[in-house]
Amino acid sequence: MPIWNGKPKFNYQTINRETTEEGRTYDINGEKLPSVTTILAATRSPEAKANLAKWRQKLGENEADKVRDDAGTRGTIMHRILEGHIKGENHADLSDLGQEAGVMAQNIIDDGHFRPLTEVWGLEMPLYYPGLYAGASDVVGIYEGQESIIDFKQSNKFKKRNWIDDYFIQCAAYAMAHNYVYRTSINTGVIMISVKGGRVLRYASTGHEFRQFMYAWLKKVDLYWNLKESGKLQEPGTT
Repeated sequence: MPIWNGKPKFNYQTINRETTEEGRTYDINGEKLPSVTTILAATRSPEAKANLAKWRQKLGENEADKVRDDAGTRGTIMHRILEGHIKGENHADLSDLGQEAGVMAQNIIDDGHFRPLTEVWGLEMPLYYPGLYAGASDVVGIYEGQESIIDFKQSNKFKKRNWIDDYFIQCAAYAMAHNYVYRTSINTGVIMISVKGGRVLRYASTGHEFRQFMYAWLKKVDLYWNLKESGKLQEPGTT
């Protein structure tokens, strides 16, 4: 039985998405806005950029690209399978990466992480904050009795909670956009991470802590637009 009947709670606007040299952008009524992930990438700390460069150097450029691309494909398929489960649809993929993604998605389902999801407002909903940014949230709805943004992640290895601030900041960005446009009061972010090998991690942030992630996001938005206006914005993947 599907968790959701497929009818969005709000009149979510259709948004065109494209990828440019500056990253992913969304066209909102003729205005091109940067995606949440583009802003996060452009405002990484020097330490984060150095760690990424060190990782790429250790693996080699070709292998690093393959690991990145495989993870992206696996994550996309996993998202599709999980969204299909919520809608009562089957989205099996028989490719090698698809079968890996299927196992990772099923682990989330079998561990019961959807049981607290009592109301779904929308899946992969395009969201935007006028004049600032846009993006798409995996799930918006009621989770454990709270208005929530829910995001699915896949990982090759275990991630501690204090390693995933950017995931919570991403949820906070979507929450702020949804609250502004649709007059909601989302104040919780839920991250479900399916780790290759079988483990599923579920982390949540709410209340005061989640508001702190909102403030952190606003600082990143401000930094991004200052860099862009000053001509100092670097292309994605550069340090």
